[in-house]
Amino acid sequence: MPVPVPQQRAVPAAETTHGADLTLLVIEDDPAGTTITVPELSAAAGTRVRIRTARNLTEAGRLLTDDVDCILLDLALPVTGAGPAAPDAGERPQPASERPEPVSGRADELAALTHVLRIAPLHAVLALTARDDTELAAEAVRVGAQDYLFRGELDARVLSRAIRYAVERKRADIAQHQLTESRLRAQENARLERGLLPTPLLDGSDLSFAARYRPGRSRALLGGDFYDTVRTPDGTVHAMIGDVCGHGPDEAALGVELRIAWRALTLAGLCGDELLSTLQQVLEHERQSEEIFATLCTVDIAPDGRRAGLCLAGHPAPLLARHGQPARLLPYEDGGPALGLLPRARWPRRQVELGGSWSLMMYTDGLIEGRVGTGGSERLGQDGMVAMVNERLEQGLAGEELLEAAVTEVRELNGGELTDDVAVLLLGRDPERTRRRGGSAPRSRPASPVAGRPLGAQRPPL
Repeated sequence: MPVPVPQQRAVPAAETTHGADLTLLVIEDDPAGTTITVPELSAAAGTRVRIRTARNLTEAGRLLTDDVDCILLDLALPVTGAGPAAPDAGERPQPASERPEPVSGRADELAALTHVLRIAPLHAVLALTARDDTELAAEAVRVGAQDYLFRGELDARVLSRAIRYAVERKRADIAQHQLTESRLRAQENARLERGLLPTPLLDGSDLSFAARYRPGRSRALLGGDFYDTVRTPDGTVHAMIGDVCGHGPDEAALGVELRIAWRALTLAGLCGDELLSTLQQVLEHERQSEEIFATLCTVDIAPDGRRAGLCLAGHPAPLLARHGQPARLLPYEDGGPALGLLPRARWPRRQVELGGSWSLMMYTDGLIEGRVGTGGSERLGQDGMVAMVNERLEQGLAGEELLEAAVTEVRELNGGELTDDVAVLLLGRDPERTRRRGGSAPRSRPASPVAGRPLGAQRPPL
């Protein structure tokens, strides 16, 4: 029997004020002899419904545009003549692995439906079948239709309700699918970023280690800042911290590449200017634009822990605190330019005396560029950071506690989360504490905080 399709005619605007317009595509091989008129359908639905009709699947493919909200498909429609119509531009076809296959013996009866689902993955579909074929109707829903209707029960109220239900259910299905994909993608990104964070290699060293990392991007684990620490076979401890300009995932990826390259070059025996020159070549080959550059600070601490070599490539100077003395910035006048700015740049290596008991704090500019003061018109700056760290030293903080307090205070002074990435690395040496422990400091173990000291007492190392 022919499907009773509402005929098309103009509908007064007064009849469309109760809801958004909907477009229904009816696919049936004999759409003549309809019994429902558009005004009756609009009155029942409270919505203006535009009707399009197609006599076969090929014609349906031509009429299937982005403004179609719902498809009413007669399951008895033959599939002969259906061409390989492609989905609308911008739509992602549902992979075959995600679509249930018809049960054995029903594939031929549902061939028209599977074709429509393939060419219209983002459209709501209503299946139309005979009243005595409930099993086929249920199978159509299982395969992918949003609902089914029986020919003998098709009237304005039933059809309008089914259209609205199918459209809303399809929207909910798409939203749920997108949410699931987003969650899976976020989990994969988190695992990837977590795996790319550095693990310091300090086995056999008596130095303590602590670090804090806070990416500027919302919900990210990795930013454009990067750091690493390794101990080479000769006993030298090498540490570095760097910052790729920008805050996006491309900058984060470049930071990881530079960190891994630095570790490989360091373990291969390169140091100082030779290492930085090679890193600049890596940056120039891997960056997306010639405007991308990176700042870097490297130190190589002698096996006895009493002196170090320092190289600065456009990066802020580290903070050094010797036992019993306030923290101060190391000299930075002899530093070279950031990596990627000058093709034949040089980076001199400055020798620094550390002493017997000390702590060295390396950081990125996200720690010193947060806003402070009334209205946030000023930045914390290096002098403000040094004063803040010395205040925390007066309170007896050290190691992990000191870094956490420093990052927290910078964020509070800024009046909220920092927009730039922040990385802070803390290395320390305390021979007396190492002797009390009976050997070398454990790998990646933060320096123990010194508690119970009154304000004004002798400062411990960082």
